[in-house]
Amino acid sequence: MDILTALPLSLQVTVVLFLGLSFGSFANVCIHRLPRNESVMSPRSRCTTCNTPIAVRDNIPLFSYLLLKGRCRQCAAAIPIRYPVVEVVTALLILSGFVKFGVSWKFAIFCVVGPALVIITAIDIKHKRIPDIIILPGIVFGLAAGSYLVGLKDSSTGLLVGGGTFLLTSEVYYRIRGRVGMGGGDIKFIAAVGALLGWQQVVLVIFLSALAGSLVGLVGLATKKINVMSQIPFGPFLAGGTLVAYFSGERIVYLYVMTVTGGY
Repeated sequence: MDILTALPLSLQVTVVLFLGLSFGSFANVCIHRLPRNESVMSPRSRCTTCNTPIAVRDNIPLFSYLLLKGRCRQCAAAIPIRYPVVEVVTALLILSGFVKFGVSWKFAIFCVVGPALVIITAIDIKHKRIPDIIILPGIVFGLAAGSYLVGLKDSSTGLLVGGGTFLLTSEVYYRIRGRVGMGGGDIKFIAAVGALLGWQQVVLVIFLSALAGSLVGLVGLATKKINVMSQIPFGPFLAGGTLVAYFSGERIVYLYVMTVTGGY
């Protein structure tokens, strides 16, 4: 980290952006392979159409896509636009973390959290599930990182509050409606978020994600894009709420407490 701070600001930004693009490239591998229960380490990346291994020169995040004009060098099949989008979104997230937190442990933690949220969002949108291979290590990471960010006691309490709230909600919904309303992946996800951010901020994440999900659902119903039986993946809303809380959760909680208590 000391090496990074020794560079001029423009070079710092360049390094961070390329780092983010690299994380985004790996996120793409995870998004494609994890739902298929494939290893993210081997074999090397291949064209999904002709199955030809992708050469190193054609595997440079974003730049190779632009140079190849979005097509495989071997078979000329179109490369899904998702690949550069994920890389750019991840890079911008990492840059935002760098601008917000500077060279710090909180930024280092976000370099894991940010790409993980992108992976979870993309997989949940497409497959409507969050694989355990992401979430279970995420709970362990959340406890380790949360012990540094908010303390072990608050981290452990956040895990129980987050996971317990969703587990109870899921059980009540099932008892009333007779069908599953919330997947196990969402329950484990919010438990990991609670472990990372503590109980106060996980409550904020639950509120923000529920509010955003409700608004999107109402708009979908009003425009007839969905109906009351439609399944809406909740992972993306949880990911968005987690981002807000990670960047500004402490400030939001503080302002709320000051408002409720009248500044006392």
